[in-house]
Amino acid sequence: MPEGKPITKNVDWVVVLIYIACLGIGWVNIYAAVYNPEADTSMFDLSNNAGKQLMWIGTTVILITCILVIDYKFYETFSFIIYAIIIVLLVVVLFAGSNINGSRSWIKFGAFSLQPAEFSKLAISLAIAKYLSDPAISLNRKLKDYYPILGIIALPALLILLSNETGSMLVFASFAIVLYREGMPGFIPAIGMIAAALLIITLLFVKWYIAGVIIVIAGLVIWLMPVMTRRRGGLWATILIAGVMIGIVFGVDFFMNNVLQKHQRGRIMVLLDPDSDPRGDGWNVIQSKIAIGSGGLTGKGFLEGTQTKFDFVPEQSTDFIFCTVGEEHGFIGTLVVVTLFILLISRLVILAERQRSRFARVYGYCVAGIIFFHFLVNVGMTIGLMPVIGIPLPFFSYGGSSLWSFSILLFIFLKIDAQRPFTLSRG
Repeated sequence: MPEGKPITKNVDWVVVLIYIACLGIGWVNIYAAVYNPEADTSMFDLSNNAGKQLMWIGTTVILITCILVIDYKFYETFSFIIYAIIIVLLVVVLFAGSNINGSRSWIKFGAFSLQPAEFSKLAISLAIAKYLSDPAISLNRKLKDYYPILGIIALPALLILLSNETGSMLVFASFAIVLYREGMPGFIPAIGMIAAALLIITLLFVKWYIAGVIIVIAGLVIWLMPVMTRRRGGLWATILIAGVMIGIVFGVDFFMNNVLQKHQRGRIMVLLDPDSDPRGDGWNVIQSKIAIGSGGLTGKGFLEGTQTKFDFVPEQSTDFIFCTVGEEHGFIGTLVVVTLFILLISRLVILAERQRSRFARVYGYCVAGIIFFHFLVNVGMTIGLMPVIGIPLPFFSYGGSSLWSFSILLFIFLKIDAQRPFTLSRG
């Protein structure tokens, strides 16, 4: 960009306005979630989460300004260095991190804490975008081109898993959206979805019945298969797929009992039947659904949420902030929030598609995919459609690390996109 031009020139204001709306609505609902009528503290009081969030919003404005001032080429040039820095921080927290809510994934600075796992999404996005920017990389023809990507994702995933922050690690599944856009065959994500579906089905029905159904379906496929297809390997491919599916079915017990931790098993079982442990793992979901359902069409009114006032829903200003919206502002309030996210994600996809640089396009899809995954899972777990894995609602949930990471992630893309017209005019 030529010197003397404002740093906001060509910035997409549609995204910026949606971002500001999310911050404002989120801040108001954080105050509602922690409001105590007896203490009667203000929204600006630094002793409560709303006041602290306002301070985080102020520091975020400084970060955004820095992002817009820095040359857009910086983010591509130093992608792998940023990734390496985050990896170092993830290693540091394993040995010197503070334990908060059973997760050793925080670095404390006096009264404040920072969670490197939140920034790993940014680091992976930049690293994947940089790797795929090489014109020689082809995901639809070369299997070996997947190995570096798997390494980029697996290393921070392992470190985050070791720090007992499983929710942050599961977000990495969102990168499948990016890889699919860049040429990954559709059967690969389909395998993952089939495996997840088999896990749920196996927990609901008798394993031998499921295996029998798979065998019958495989038999019908082989019977209806053209002779030439059968001779060209279709027969053995069908048998192999059926065998793998049956293996998954009978491997569910081992996965549940030897891979997952007790609280993770409990959350999956609660997803299938919230009433199975109403005072334990099912408590959060049951109370959240009561809060959202009690809001009706227009809600109980600002600061009038009874579920909130009496602390029925734990973590209501963080992971369960959406139920505050539902209780106090009803269906209309939740519709506004859902609409904002749909508009934001759609706009990000549009911006990503108009990029001429593959680095910019891939990074834009990473941003859209991460926000979509957080939105889908967070809202889903508050209404009982997703397991409770403890991930925040972007720009709404209380937390400095979350707000910083999502804001940096978003505005780096806006900075890169803002340079697109100038870059093309030079070319």
